Amino acid sequence: MNVEIRKLKPEDAQAYVNFFDTTPHDDHNPDNTCYCVYWCSADHRTLERPDREQRKKMALEYVQNGIIKGYVALADNKIIGWCNANTKADCLNCAGILYAIQEMQRAVSSAEEKVKAIYCFMIAEEYHRQGIAHKLLQAVCSDAKEEGYDYVEAYPHKDASNKLDQFMGFDELYISEGFERYIDLDQKSVFRKYLR
Repeated sequence: MNVEIRKLKPEDAQAYVNFFDTTPHDDHNPDNTCYCVYWCSADHRTLERPDREQRKKMALEYVQNGIIKGYVALADNKIIGWCNANTKADCLNCAGILYAIQEMQRAVSSAEEKVKAIYCFMIAEEYHRQGIAHKLLQAVCSDAKEEGYDYVEAYPHKDASNKLDQFMGFDELYISEGFERYIDLDQKSVFRKYLR
């Protein structure tokens, strides 16, 4: 199988949304599709969580405007995998960070450090266990090094026994790609791969 890994482009917006629409990541609530909009903007700060159609609309806009950043895996020109990877400093207002802010404050980087943060992976089910997440992670790290980042950071859940908690990857994935456990938090671990 020939798989292409590349950065998400604005023209990928509709294919990106279609990928999320057809790749469930919650065993119990298929309407829980996030489209990764909570990881990239403070726009979520409303009294009520946006419904699925609102999240989809946000995703289209965010991809087209370059707000959502990350990497896609493609097979036959179709998105089969996704990795949300962005500069950590650009995501400190994101809902995912705010949700875990008590813990994340224990893993704060210095202002001088340039950190690429990996927030999630999503792989189409028929492509599981074929090394797609590894290829995405390798691309993130390779580009981050070329772009002058000090390290790449990831935050897998300690208990990823259900599909909903598996989106941040697994310890074994990061360890196999040269990451080291930086700190243990209550519900997560922080892994870092130093690039210099």
